[in-house]
Amino acid sequence: MDSRPNVLLICTDQHRFDAVSTCPGSPAITPNLAALAEQGVVFDHCYTPSPMCAPTRASLLTGELPSSHGLWANGVTLPEGRSLVSRELADAGYRTGLVGKLHLSAAFQGATEKRGDDGFEVFRWAHDPFHGSPENAYHQWLRERHPAQWEAARTDVVTPDVAGFKHRNTRFDEMPTESHYSTWVTDEVTDFLAADDDRPFFLVANFFDPHHPFAAPKEHLDMYPPGSVPPPVGGRDELASKPARQTDASDSSYVGHGPSFVDHTPEEIDEIRRTYYASITLVDDCVGRILARLRERDDSRDTIIVFTSDHGEMLGDHAQLLKGPMLYDVAVRVPLIVAAPGQAPAGTRVDGFVGSHDVATTVRRAAGLGPAARDQGRDLLAISRGEAPAHPYAWCEYRNSGYEYDPPANTTMVRRHDYKIVVWHGDPDEDRPATGELYDMVADPHELRNLWHDPAYRDVRLELYEQLCDLQMNHEDRHAERGAPW
Repeated sequence: MDSRPNVLLICTDQHRFDAVSTCPGSPAITPNLAALAEQGVVFDHCYTPSPMCAPTRASLLTGELPSSHGLWANGVTLPEGRSLVSRELADAGYRTGLVGKLHLSAAFQGATEKRGDDGFEVFRWAHDPFHGSPENAYHQWLRERHPAQWEAARTDVVTPDVAGFKHRNTRFDEMPTESHYSTWVTDEVTDFLAADDDRPFFLVANFFDPHHPFAAPKEHLDMYPPGSVPPPVGGRDELASKPARQTDASDSSYVGHGPSFVDHTPEEIDEIRRTYYASITLVDDCVGRILARLRERDDSRDTIIVFTSDHGEMLGDHAQLLKGPMLYDVAVRVPLIVAAPGQAPAGTRVDGFVGSHDVATTVRRAAGLGPAARDQGRDLLAISRGEAPAHPYAWCEYRNSGYEYDPPANTTMVRRHDYKIVVWHGDPDEDRPATGELYDMVADPHELRNLWHDPAYRDVRLELYEQLCDLQMNHEDRHAERGAPW
């Protein structure tokens, strides 16, 4: 009998760290995730290496940072030769599957995503609920299971010839629970788990919620009445001391392609925030179904369960919606729960820094695989047992990675427990100087007061700037084989 563990990776999309009930003081209603946390370990300071989907999703499956694996922006294809843990596990005899989003190459406005050598044996792909690709497996399920709702929504599919798409709600976003994208993901996952197969499995369940455009079924939204979610942190006034691009993003999210903060009244921002939390509670219900199906399985193997997200969401904080060059904690710090029977101490929390790229490293170790040549992550299970240190810092990089700014917007973050620095890189060729942000994370955990230009913090800024430069050098791609001294 093969004793290697099963691995289930559950990943939400655009889910900030404080929007889960495992975070103290959170208004989130997530009892199933709380129950999962009681069985495992909560990593309180997990950071994504990018505030955008594709670069972080590549890190989750490679164990590399974007400046190493090369998928530096949405719309970029993961370069050949990068080893995905899903491919490695398939080669090692695992049954592998993916449900939902992949996003390791372009999938713009209904285009079918090009697959690389990902190793997924079961591949139930749907980039998002409204994606018009004929390969959208959610639409196939919707036509079969809920034909009337498919017919009502089908004119809202987004295809390559849809001009001026503004990320507004479609009928697919506003589906009732029984026909919702999150329900589809859950049905596909439980079908995968029900298969009669003796092999250990590696399954990636990628939910689209709570990604914008913001929508949730009524029964979930009713759980968050007006005033139940705290108002945004900060506001337009604080942006006067921040890099000017933040005011631009407040005025025009996604460079004009998304809903902007200034276009909404306080009541509308409150509704967006409540809807965001409601969609997370829907996902929590789905997680409960998945955990129940796992308990029903007749399987002597242990199952390692990882719950995380690809990045966060501004949600009105600092007068911003969505994400982009901003590297506030709410945009780049995500939930991470790891439950591993017998391998991680149940009901514990880890305060040290970890990253999304640590997931692939952890899976490799748990499955008995050797480390990948390009692996930059650390073993989360060893960290949870106190057998290995967490990272001494959190790292994040943005390289004009979403809708393109002109001139390009490039930012890099180093976060320690005491301070955070964010460099907004300039361009000497264009006589465009760098600027940035510096925060005292002890006295100012919400990142309201920018100390970048404060002379009292000049030495701290220079110390962190030097550390950032050294770390950038350590993270860059230098993996081409060197055959000789010269």
